[in-house]
Amino acid sequence: MSATGQSHWVFGYGSLIWLPGFRFRQRQQALLRGAHRSLCIYSHRHRGTPQAPGLVFGLTRGGSCNGMAFEVAAEDWPETRDYLREREQVSGVYREAMRSVRLADGQAVEALVFLVDPGHAQYAGRLDVTEQLRLVRRSHGRSGPNRDYVINTARHLEDLGVADAYLSALARLLEAEG
Repeated sequence: MSATGQSHWVFGYGSLIWLPGFRFRQRQQALLRGAHRSLCIYSHRHRGTPQAPGLVFGLTRGGSCNGMAFEVAAEDWPETRDYLREREQVSGVYREAMRSVRLADGQAVEALVFLVDPGHAQYAGRLDVTEQLRLVRRSHGRSGPNRDYVINTARHLEDLGVADAYLSALARLLEAEG
């Protein structure tokens, strides 16, 4: 909650940055320490299928992650939390946690984050770039092509001034294919 106790915060590091899907009071760039963004989860619903899994981002242990924090009014919190659980917890590959994030204005707030469960069957771990590209190129799920998800995340991070050299390079390879 915020210092006033009237709101909650959510930290987004992938599609939540550009497609939150819930009402919020404000959003600010934010830094989460202790976890980093990684294309490490096999997607069987949003960006792939069980027969042709895609890849989506997860927060894995170590490092830090620049993303977006969303302030949600207390009266909107139950609906927002339910929405996020439906969206993010389809298969249980994420663990909900409260973590401190540093907002762009310097304030530290506790935010709901979704951390990858490395023991889950859909955890892909560290895949080399060739395998990541193979999976992303071929996959399509309920939320659209996996390729679009990776490119949109990379472009929105760049628009925010967030440097993620690996993701930017991956997006350029995907865009070059047309």
